[in-house]
Amino acid sequence: MPRPPDPAKRRDLLDQVREYMIRNGLADLSLRPLARALGTSDRMLLYYFGTKERMVSEALALDERRPLLRARSLLGAVDADRDLAWLRGFVEEVWQRLSAPGLRAALPLYLEIMVTGLLRPDRYGPVMRDTFAEWKGLFTSAFREMGLPEARARTEAVLLVDACAGLVVGALADGDWDRADAAFRVLLDRLEPGWRAM
Repeated sequence: MPRPPDPAKRRDLLDQVREYMIRNGLADLSLRPLARALGTSDRMLLYYFGTKERMVSEALALDERRPLLRARSLLGAVDADRDLAWLRGFVEEVWQRLSAPGLRAALPLYLEIMVTGLLRPDRYGPVMRDTFAEWKGLFTSAFREMGLPEARARTEAVLLVDACAGLVVGALADGDWDRADAAFRVLLDRLEPGWRAM
């Protein structure tokens, strides 16, 4: 009976795969050169992950889900007052985490995955679709907590998440994160009136 994969070794490989993809991108990613760079074999990578696409998806999830998990924990804080000030502070903290210098190095890779997913949905389409769906679900819950009806909560979540994604893409294109941050504050000023429950 074959031995099950070692979870610690698997996680270590994922960390290394993620760092490799940040340095080298996705377009020319091939298992053999990747395996050589990591000091292992392509057969070993397939043993741990099954397919290259699954390996890539899981390596991306290492970074993407850290801010998401932190955001979920903030949303679930039992002693939080669910008012407009709380909601704005929650949104601002999520933005700070997503635009933090430590995560910025990985953002071009996410953009590459998004474009590749649009061109080749059979390979990486679910990665960005699922990521956006999770963020929109998180903010839909936050807006419902504020008393917004379900349909309106979903609309506000889509508007917020997609607008912030556009700001991130713009900052990646021109490198001006200060301007993106200022635009984010203006965005919140404009959106906040729509967060009031009728």
